[in-house]
Amino acid sequence: MDKVILLVEDNPDDVELTRLAFDEAKIANRLVVVGDGAEALDYLFARDSHAARDPHDLPSIILLDLNLPKVDGREVLQAIRQDDRTRTIPVVVMTTSAEPMDIDGCYALGANSYIQKPVDFQQFVWAVKQVGLYWLVLNQARSA
Repeated sequence: MDKVILLVEDNPDDVELTRLAFDEAKIANRLVVVGDGAEALDYLFARDSHAARDPHDLPSIILLDLNLPKVDGREVLQAIRQDDRTRTIPVVVMTTSAEPMDIDGCYALGANSYIQKPVDFQQFVWAVKQVGLYWLVLNQARSA
């Protein structure tokens, strides 16, 4: 099964930078992009516009922004961790916030990693590459 990356990001520029970073790192995994928290949950739980998707074909990793329209990233993270089907999917929070309250809150909700998005393009590309290499290549995922 192909390792799918679910990118939950409402900023088109950050989506494009993430695509470029994965291309540059030669990470060829399929990148599924959803633009808000409600669509992320619909995708994960195969409902509404994603109802035709196989609900057992889950992403290998979720890159999650916090400040999302419709459903906030924290609520998405909480829903992921509360459901047996998605509980063990690695979730990497990638956001602009470096607030201790956000960091601590995300870890308390079950985030596997928390990364403040670098403002500089090269640093952003480097950070995304590292995330991809670690979670998709180096990390030994739990067997389902």
